[in-house]
Amino acid sequence: MTKVKDAPRTATTLIVRSHTTARITQSRDPYLELMHRLFQGEVTAMRAKGFLETVEERKKAGQPILVSEWSLLINELDVSRSSFYSMRNKLLGAGLLEIRGREYHLSGKFSKDLVDMAKWWWITILENSPEAL
Repeated sequence: MTKVKDAPRTATTLIVRSHTTARITQSRDPYLELMHRLFQGEVTAMRAKGFLETVEERKKAGQPILVSEWSLLINELDVSRSSFYSMRNKLLGAGLLEIRGREYHLSGKFSKDLVDMAKWWWITILENSPEAL
Protein backbone atom coordinates (compact mmCIF):
# COMPACT_ATOMS: atom_id res chain seq x y z
CA MET A 1 0.00 0.00 0.00
CA THR A 2 1.30 3.45 -0.96
CA LYS A 3 1.25 6.16 1.68
CA VAL A 4 -0.24 9.50 0.66
CA LYS A 5 3.02 11.34 1.31
CA ASP A 6 4.77 8.96 -1.11
CA ALA A 7 2.06 9.02 -3.79
CA PRO A 8 3.05 9.95 -7.34
CA ARG A 9 3.17 13.68 -7.95
CA THR A 10 4.12 13.91 -11.59
CA ALA A 11 1.10 15.83 -12.90
CA THR A 12 -2.22 17.35 -11.95
CA THR A 13 -5.34 18.75 -13.55
CA LEU A 14 -5.69 22.47 -14.13
CA ILE A 15 -8.90 24.14 -15.23
CA VAL A 16 -8.29 26.45 -18.18
CA ARG A 17 -10.83 29.15 -18.95
CA SER A 18 -10.90 30.64 -22.44
CA HIS A 19 -13.18 33.63 -21.82
CA THR A 20 -11.38 36.95 -21.37
CA THR A 21 -13.33 37.86 -18.22
CA ALA A 22 -12.22 34.62 -16.56
CA ARG A 23 -8.51 35.46 -16.70
CA ILE A 24 -6.68 35.11 -13.42
CA THR A 25 -5.35 38.66 -13.71
CA GLN A 26 -8.94 39.96 -13.81
CA SER A 27 -9.62 38.49 -10.37
CA ARG A 28 -9.50 40.44 -7.12
CA ASP A 29 -7.36 37.63 -5.69
CA PRO A 30 -5.34 36.01 -8.52
CA TYR A 31 -3.56 33.64 -6.12
CA LEU A 32 -6.87 32.23 -4.89
CA GLU A 33 -8.25 32.05 -8.44
CA LEU A 34 -5.26 29.92 -9.44
CA MET A 35 -5.89 27.61 -6.48
CA HIS A 36 -9.56 27.31 -7.54
CA ARG A 37 -8.33 26.00 -10.88
CA LEU A 38 -6.31 23.28 -9.13
CA PHE A 39 -8.61 22.33 -6.27
CA GLN A 40 -12.34 21.63 -6.39
CA GLY A 41 -13.19 22.72 -2.86
CA GLU A 42 -13.13 26.28 -1.57
CA VAL A 43 -11.59 25.24 1.75
CA THR A 44 -8.76 23.31 0.08
CA ALA A 45 -8.08 26.20 -2.32
CA MET A 46 -7.81 28.56 0.66
CA ARG A 47 -5.51 26.17 2.51
CA ALA A 48 -3.28 25.70 -0.54
CA LYS A 49 -3.03 29.45 -0.96
CA GLY A 50 -2.12 29.81 2.71
CA PHE A 51 0.47 27.06 2.47
CA LEU A 52 2.16 28.58 -0.59
CA GLU A 53 2.11 32.04 0.98
CA THR A 54 3.74 30.61 4.11
CA VAL A 55 6.42 28.92 1.97
CA GLU A 56 7.05 32.25 0.25
CA GLU A 57 7.15 34.27 3.49
CA ARG A 58 9.46 31.86 5.27
CA LYS A 59 11.81 31.76 2.28
CA LYS A 60 12.01 35.57 2.25
CA ALA A 61 12.70 35.54 6.00
CA GLY A 62 15.58 33.12 5.42
CA GLN A 63 13.87 30.26 7.26
CA PRO A 64 12.47 27.89 4.60
CA ILE A 65 9.85 25.39 5.77
CA LEU A 66 11.40 22.00 6.39
CA VAL A 67 9.62 18.88 5.15
CA SER A 68 9.88 17.57 8.71
CA GLU A 69 7.64 20.42 9.92
CA TRP A 70 4.55 18.65 8.56
CA SER A 71 2.94 18.32 12.01
CA LEU A 72 3.16 22.07 12.60
CA LEU A 73 1.73 22.72 9.14
CA ILE A 74 -1.28 20.45 9.60
CA ASN A 75 -2.09 22.25 12.86
CA GLU A 76 -1.63 25.68 11.29
CA LEU A 77 -3.76 24.78 8.27
CA ASP A 78 -6.27 22.84 10.38
CA VAL A 79 -6.17 19.81 8.11
CA SER A 80 -5.61 16.07 8.49
CA ARG A 81 -2.24 14.55 7.60
CA SER A 82 -3.64 12.76 4.54
CA SER A 83 -5.38 15.94 3.31
CA PHE A 84 -2.17 17.93 3.77
CA TYR A 85 -0.10 15.44 1.78
CA SER A 86 -2.78 15.20 -0.90
CA MET A 87 -2.77 19.00 -1.29
CA ARG A 88 1.02 19.14 -1.17
CA ASN A 89 1.36 16.41 -3.80
CA LYS A 90 -1.03 18.24 -6.10
CA LEU A 91 1.05 21.42 -5.76
CA LEU A 92 4.22 19.41 -6.44
CA GLY A 93 2.60 17.75 -9.46
CA ALA A 94 1.48 21.10 -10.85
CA GLY A 95 5.03 22.44 -10.57
CA LEU A 96 4.12 25.24 -8.15
CA LEU A 97 6.09 23.71 -5.29
CA GLU A 98 9.29 21.70 -5.06
CA ILE A 99 11.39 20.04 -2.41
CA ARG A 100 15.07 20.90 -2.40
CA GLY A 101 17.38 19.92 0.43
CA ARG A 102 14.44 18.75 2.57
CA GLU A 103 12.90 22.23 2.31
CA TYR A 104 9.79 23.48 0.51
CA HIS A 105 10.37 26.07 -2.21
CA LEU A 106 8.15 27.76 -4.77
CA SER A 107 8.89 26.45 -8.25
CA GLY A 108 8.97 27.89 -11.75
CA LYS A 109 8.22 24.54 -13.41
CA PHE A 110 4.54 25.47 -13.65
CA SER A 111 5.31 28.65 -15.59
CA LYS A 112 7.82 26.97 -17.87
CA ASP A 113 5.36 24.22 -18.77
CA LEU A 114 2.59 26.71 -19.57
CA VAL A 115 4.93 28.84 -21.68
CA ASP A 116 6.10 25.73 -23.55
CA MET A 117 2.50 24.66 -24.26
CA ALA A 118 1.54 28.17 -25.36
CA LYS A 119 4.51 28.46 -27.74
CA TRP A 120 3.83 25.05 -29.24
CA TRP A 121 0.15 25.83 -29.81
CA TRP A 122 0.87 29.32 -31.20
CA ILE A 123 3.69 28.30 -33.56
CA THR A 124 3.03 24.70 -34.54
CA ILE A 125 -0.74 24.41 -34.54
CA LEU A 126 -1.83 27.98 -35.36
CA GLU A 127 1.22 28.54 -37.60
CA ASN A 128 1.88 32.01 -36.23
CA SER A 129 5.22 33.74 -35.96
CA PRO A 130 7.00 33.30 -32.61
CA GLU A 131 7.55 37.08 -32.54
CA ALA A 132 3.76 37.67 -32.62
CA LEU A 133 3.23 35.80 -29.34
